Amino acid sequence: MVYCDLWLRARAACREGEKYLEWNLHPGLKAAGLDRTLAVQTARLQAQQQAGSITPQDLDRRLALARFARDESMRESSLKYAYVWFQTAAELFSPPESRWVLLSRKRMPEARRLWKAELDSRHVRYQDYMLE
Repeated sequence: MVYCDLWLRARAACREGEKYLEWNLHPGLKAAGLDRTLAVQTARLQAQQQAGSITPQDLDRRLALARFARDESMRESSLKYAYVWFQTAAELFSPPESRWVLLSRKRMPEARRLWKAELDSRHVRYQDYMLE
């Protein structure tokens, strides 16, 4: 059971890394994904307000926070998250050496290289140890 759990976790982490790499290539997908998440949160909060568990003022505040979180996520680097998800799969969910761990190890250097290039293009100063 432990092997199966680690395999599934590695698969999920690797797929998240792939999603963030895809978002880097296609920012429209990133916007659509974050907008879907915001729509789900909005519907949940509106249902809570209709049920009487939160006030209209709380609804407005929580919706403003959700929109702020979406906007901040749009500004964040997708490459950073891709690298971290690949790193998570490779370091936290091995052994066993599943195909997802191997794929993540293969994708990590590419994601890191792209992330560093992005930081360089934005003139962000960093040391290599900061990217770990």
